Amino acid sequence: MRLGNNLFHARKKSGLSQEDVAEKLGVSRQTVSKWETDETLPNLLQAKKMALLYKIPLDELIHFDADMQEIQGIIDRTSEESEEKIDWTAAWGKKYPILVQYQREVNVSHYARKLDEMLDALRSEHQYRELDAMLVLKDILYHVWKNRKSRSTR
Repeated sequence: MRLGNNLFHARKKSGLSQEDVAEKLGVSRQTVSKWETDETLPNLLQAKKMALLYKIPLDELIHFDADMQEIQGIIDRTSEESEEKIDWTAAWGKKYPILVQYQREVNVSHYARKLDEMLDALRSEHQYRELDAMLVLKDILYHVWKNRKSRSTR
C-alpha cells in the first residue's frame, strides 16, 4: 500500500474531510490532496500532527509496503501461459538454495506418494479441481509451518 493511500484511509476512518485536515494542520486542501495521491510527502512534523489528529500511532500512519504492492501487480499481470513457462524452483532457488539442492538429498518419491494421496483426498472429498487441490494443500502446509514457527519463538 502506498503512503498516500494510508493517509486517505486514515482520514476517512476519522470522518474528516480534506478541508478539515488542511485547516487543523495549517495547509491548503490541495496539499492534503497531493499527500493522498503520492504527488508530495508531508514532512515529519505534519505526519506527526496527522497521526494525533487521526488518533493512530505515527508508525501505523506512515507504514506502507511498496514491495507488496509491486508483487501483487506482477501477480495480477501474469497470464497462465507465462506461469507455465516459469521454472519456479530455479527462480526461488536463487533466494532459497535448498530448493535446488534438496533433490539430491531427499527421497522425493517417498514424500511425493504421500502428497499425491492428500491431493486425491482433497479432490474426492471436496470435488476440487487438480490445481485447486494443490493450492489448498500448499496453503495448509504454509499454515502448519507458520504455527510451528510461532510456537518455537515463544
